[in-house]
Amino acid sequence: MEIVYERVAGIDVGKKIIAVAVRTPGERPGKRRQQLRKYNTFHQTLTQMVAWLVAEGVTHVTMEATGIYWRPIFHALCAAERPLEVLLVNARHVKNVPGRKSDALDAVWLAELTECGLLRGSFIPPPQIAAIRELTRYRKKLIEQRTSELQRLAKVLEDSGIKIDSVASALTTLSARDMIEALIAGERDPAVLAGMARGRMRSKIPDLRLACAGRFGDQHALMCTLHLEHIDHLADMIARLDTRIDEASLPFVQQTNLLATIPGISERAAQVIISEAGRRGALLRRAPLRTVHATRRRTRLKQAARALRVVVLASCVCGLGARAGRRRVSSGFGSCPACRARHGGRGSRRRLPAGPRSATSVPIPVGTGAAGRC
Repeated sequence: MEIVYERVAGIDVGKKIIAVAVRTPGERPGKRRQQLRKYNTFHQTLTQMVAWLVAEGVTHVTMEATGIYWRPIFHALCAAERPLEVLLVNARHVKNVPGRKSDALDAVWLAELTECGLLRGSFIPPPQIAAIRELTRYRKKLIEQRTSELQRLAKVLEDSGIKIDSVASALTTLSARDMIEALIAGERDPAVLAGMARGRMRSKIPDLRLACAGRFGDQHALMCTLHLEHIDHLADMIARLDTRIDEASLPFVQQTNLLATIPGISERAAQVIISEAGRRGALLRRAPLRTVHATRRRTRLKQAARALRVVVLASCVCGLGARAGRRRVSSGFGSCPACRARHGGRGSRRRLPAGPRSATSVPIPVGTGAAGRC
């Protein structure tokens, strides 16, 4: 095949050892020179590997997205004296022929595909976006852990015969918390426990007297104490993450506010969208039309996304959809006159349910750089 990039490298990523294959022009015309080396994944060794690639004049480096193990290599490549084009590819896209598989052969195969220009790198967010993404994903995990801990608390109360969650809307209400803490402290009188209800819960005092009568013992008190302490700890960590996410999202206040104007998307959800989609690189796709749709069904954000069917026009014939660093977000189709003319008045290639054709321009600051470029 035709050689697109003369000096390339392929890296097979592992936890302890990486295999690096470099392909450069040979001594005779039409011939290729291939070198293969293995390095451990310590930082100093990776620095030596990068220095070797720079000395060989490598311009493009390809590696598979293998768990978290590609990140130290990527950071080392970004610190090279000369900029390198780093392609992080999906392992499914570079699947080799079965049999005779080894780290060295995988590295050579990656280099051969790279020199022919057959690979497309995945989106690698810039450091600011990557920091927000890490925070928002960890916050999601903590919320899931807090939910699981609340379910464990409910199981302990159910085992003891306490039915507070059958009367109260949730165990996280102030009234329910006061009753549980009183049970832990040794209070067993249902009338006293029901009298701790606050606000609208006081209208349910007769039901609470029945719900607070059970066989709550010392073992239940110990388990409830541990669950409450863990829930409080998780709530504190979530609050700290909220503060840090707000600070990290300050450069993207304008984008956050514009995304929050979409029905069903709060400020926090807008921050998550920015962290996952990026500012510029994730929206710039080769296809003329991209549709953001939901895969799950239980959150307001994803319900709104399914109803709205947000369409991102990343590019169009006339450039109106991407002029001056803007993306056109529309709930209908055929927003661009030139695109309508190109497709015979049908609008975009992908038909969507009929809806309002008003569009909101989402400005995206320039200077973000290409995805995957160090």
